[in-house]
Amino acid sequence: MSTSNRGRLIRQTLTIARRDFTATVFTPLFLLFLLSPMIMIAFGVVGGLGGATLARGSGDKVQIIALASPDQAPALLAADKRLRAIFRRSDAPPPLKLETPGADPQAQARAAFEGRDIDVSAVLYGPLDHPQILYGAAGVRASDYLATLADTVLRDQKLGDKPLSVATKTSIVRTKASRSGRNQSAFLAVTGIFFLTLFLSGQAVGTMAEERSNKVIEILAAAVPLESVFLGKLLGMFGVAVLFVTFWGTLLSQVGRFLPGGGAGLAELAPAVGMPVFVLLFCGYFTMAYMLLGAVFLSVGAQAQTMREIQMLSLPITIVQMAMFGLASAAAADPGSSIATIAEVFPLSSPFAMAAHAANKPEVWPHLLALAWQALWVAITIWIGAGAFRRGVLKSGSGRKGLMARFARR
Repeated sequence: MSTSNRGRLIRQTLTIARRDFTATVFTPLFLLFLLSPMIMIAFGVVGGLGGATLARGSGDKVQIIALASPDQAPALLAADKRLRAIFRRSDAPPPLKLETPGADPQAQARAAFEGRDIDVSAVLYGPLDHPQILYGAAGVRASDYLATLADTVLRDQKLGDKPLSVATKTSIVRTKASRSGRNQSAFLAVTGIFFLTLFLSGQAVGTMAEERSNKVIEILAAAVPLESVFLGKLLGMFGVAVLFVTFWGTLLSQVGRFLPGGGAGLAELAPAVGMPVFVLLFCGYFTMAYMLLGAVFLSVGAQAQTMREIQMLSLPITIVQMAMFGLASAAAADPGSSIATIAEVFPLSSPFAMAAHAANKPEVWPHLLALAWQALWVAITIWIGAGAFRRGVLKSGSGRKGLMARFARR
């Protein structure tokens, strides 16, 4: 191919890409698409707040009870306050309620479980050196806490409630990621690329079918090679995806300012190749994953005639993509294994697995080979899709119908 022809094909491809990009972005529906994660986040926050309120409301109605004489009450309350300091709020035992024992403490303890307004998970009665503890179906940990509480009160009475040692606590922030930190980075990379590509590449499936229905694709195919049409549409949709990711990436990058300590805990997630290189590789693998999956969706949309056919053909692709996510997740959990090698070489799972590889291994040169390998498969997928569209829809290739026609003429 001469330089002039190559330049013309590039210009034609970019023209189609610009056409699809502007036709998608400069519409009111794109604003709804851009803000759709915010709608989902809002629903999630509302549901989470409702669930938290429900859990907190039900949690406030659960108590543990200690039947203790008035002279033991202050010691129990002091020990309870000190022990609760080591628990997070979500892990703390139910609130402690003190009651004065009656003539029959055992019957009183059993009767406490029959209350209607308050759910009792455990009840302590009897002397603290040999306490009797009753607990319900979900009160095993509460009964352990009451046993520890009784033991603590006795120790305080013998040794005093003053601490026997004074600890000096120093916070340490790791400068290098641990193995678990690298694994977490790998899983985040795999999950991030998977959800971004699955959420964004699906829009490519309807573009070719829409233009096929209004006969625009026939005009484009007459003026531009089909490979350029497919690549141009893919680049246009990728531009939309980049705009979407840039918008939300800018917003999410500010989340660290609102986290405790300015997000210092995220240092544990540092990848093996270093954060700057990892960001570049993540962008590269997201590009390859989107282009490959988008090319598959574009080819499927080119063969479909109705939205029902698009949905039926898209479902198997989504199922395969879920399988690739599982394969890449297994590779992220066991770097260097045979399953990791398979995931890194297989085209559909390669972008996910190599993103995990960047988090687990410090070498950079394998990523250059991987990106070239994935780009090759993007080109192969576009070539196959354009050829199938040419033979199956435009009827201009050397398909089965053409062979039968030539045979009939003989």
